[in-house]
Formats: sequence, C-alpha cells, structure tokens
Amino acid sequence: MAGISTRRRRPRNARAVRYAVVGLGHIAQNAVLPAFSHARRNSRLAAFVSDDPEKRRRLARRYRVEKTYSYDEYGDCLSSGEIDAVYIALPNFLHRDYAVAAAWTGLHVLCEKPLAVTEEECEDMLSAAKRGGVRLMTAYRLHFDAANLEAVRLAHSGQIGEPRLFESVFTMQVEKGNVRLESEAKGGGPFYDIGIYCINAARYLFRGEPEEVFAVRATSGEKRFGDVEETASAILRFPGDRLAAFTCSFGAGAAGWYQLIGTRGDLRLDPAYEYAKPLRLEWTAGGKTRRRTFARRDQFAAELLAFSDGILGGRDPEPSGREGLADVRIIRALLRSADDGRPVRMPPFERSRRPRPAQAIRRPAVPRAPELVNVHAPSA
Repeated sequence: MAGISTRRRRPRNARAVRYAVVGLGHIAQNAVLPAFSHARRNSRLAAFVSDDPEKRRRLARRYRVEKTYSYDEYGDCLSSGEIDAVYIALPNFLHRDYAVAAAWTGLHVLCEKPLAVTEEECEDMLSAAKRGGVRLMTAYRLHFDAANLEAVRLAHSGQIGEPRLFESVFTMQVEKGNVRLESEAKGGGPFYDIGIYCINAARYLFRGEPEEVFAVRATSGEKRFGDVEETASAILRFPGDRLAAFTCSFGAGAAGWYQLIGTRGDLRLDPAYEYAKPLRLEWTAGGKTRRRTFARRDQFAAELLAFSDGILGGRDPEPSGREGLADVRIIRALLRSADDGRPVRMPPFERSRRPRPAQAIRRPAVPRAPELVNVHAPSA
C-alpha cells in the first residue's frame, strides 16, 4: 500500500457516493457488485481493487467500471479523487490495515463483518475514522432485513412476554482450502464467520450485552480442520439471567435458524441468516401460531443505500464500527473460554443504538446469480 496519502479529503457535494470495492472474492462478486444496480439512487460503483488481472478486466467490462487497481496500487486508488468510500470485502485479517488507510485519506469505510480480528484492531479503525472525520459502518445486512426486524418488533411487543431464552444453529460444509479455514489468528473459524450472526442476533433480540460467556470446541479430525476447529458451541449470559446458546459448524449440513422463547410464547426464524432465500417467521402467542414468509430481497443494496444516505446526510451509521467491536470482543472472550475451559466475565459495554423496525429497506432480489470469475462458493 505504498504511496498512501494522509491528506484530509473534504466531503464532495454530490447526490451519489462513489465506491471502490476492495477484494473481488465470492461475497463481492455474488452479492456486493450486483447490489449497486438496486442502490443507484445514492451509490455508484467507481473502482475495483484486486490482485487478479482477469477479475479486474472481466468485471470492469461487465459493470462498466473504468478504474481498477492492484493491491500495491491501493494508495493510488485512495488518493485518485475518483472515490468517496470503500467497501472492504477482504479476508478478515486485512480489514484493519485497508480501513485505516482509507480513513486517514478522508474516505468513508463500509467493512464486511467481522470488523476485524481483535478488539485492538477494531479500536484502530474507530480511531482512524474519528481522526479522518469519516463514517465507519460494519456490514450487518440483517439490520435492514424486514424479517429480522419484524422479529425484533415482536420480541419487544409483549406478545411473547418477556424474552428469556435464545437458541440458534448455523452450520455448513466448507471446502478444503477456503479462507474460512485459516487459523483464528487470521480471523478464521466458525465463530468469526458464522457464529457472529448468532451473537449479533442474540444481542439485538435481547437489546443487551452479555455479562459472561462460555464456549467449547469440537473437531472430527478431518485434515481440512487442521488450523481451526470444525464446530463450536457457546452460552452467553445476559443481564436478568437471560441465556443465549448457539452452535456453529463448518462440517455439518446447511442450517441457519434462531428461536426466541419468552414467558408467554416464542418466535422462530428459519432460515434466519440467508440472503439468497426467502425467510420464514413463525410465532406463537396466546395459544395461536402465526406464520409469515418474507420474499428474497437484495440485502446488500439496503446496506449501500443506508450507508450512502448517512454519508450524504452527515449521520452516523447503524450498524456502526462500535457495533462491530461489540461482537469481536465477545468472539475473543469465547475463544479464551474454549482455550481455558471455563467461563469468561465480560466487562461492561455500552450500546445505546440497536436495530429498529423502521430501518427495514426493501429492494428487489438480484434476478439470477452472476457468473463468477476465478472464485468458488465456500460451501460444498
């Protein structure tokens, strides 16, 4: 990243935010790039950053992007004057460095989850955003998803009583060699990649932060799990002795649901975390069960629209960088618990903003999966 300037960039008086997408892996190609067609009201795809020349060439032609850069040319991209923000879709261990460089240059940062690998890296990103006078948002697409936000509304409507228990399972088969199977030091493993969805859901459904956490690991012995565990389970104790329990795995069939049980009923979202399928919500209250199916939507376009509106309107985003830090600190505590075999007490952590039903943004689904260039889906 040679040549990066730390010159403060003034906000541009424009109606659309110009983005560089940094990293052209599966999530970028399958979801982020197509989303710009549904976010054109205030967001424009202006540049790519990747070390794969074939990706740059073919995707630039497909999306009519004129500016492309290698990773060594990232500094040139940041100082080009052609972009206002970056969407970071890199491996987890690279998030901090690329986000900090952008923020120091005066560019806004939308970063895939997890925000970073450690609390210290998250704090570096928050400090850089403050120093650069820019917005930092963690890409929690479900904070704009109508199904999950309806679950939030029901959880606090009184219909199921007081929420007491949260349970979730998120599992998939991850192919050998995928970046998700890198070591925990690089942000690999099920907690960082899919367990984070369970953690975040428990936090927004309980509207609280855990006081104590406990975790265990399990591995079948397959060679692909040489650097990271196959499966991990966790229990989180929230204020008021509310409990959240979940299991996440890279070695099991595809599943992804959560259930919230209250004193007078319950709700269940299954699937809960998908972006390529409809989501189904079922809730029981007063002895009556109701069901609702939410059509597949472009959740990534919703992220872009919300972040760009915040940039253009001078508003801090929800989910913020601090929301990303909230989950990373829990993951780090869970990893310590699994190492030590005992619960870990969590220091207090204040969060005043939570996802609200009014945040729902509905954009039509991408009509068909795009052709991928030199990349494969992580799941078998």
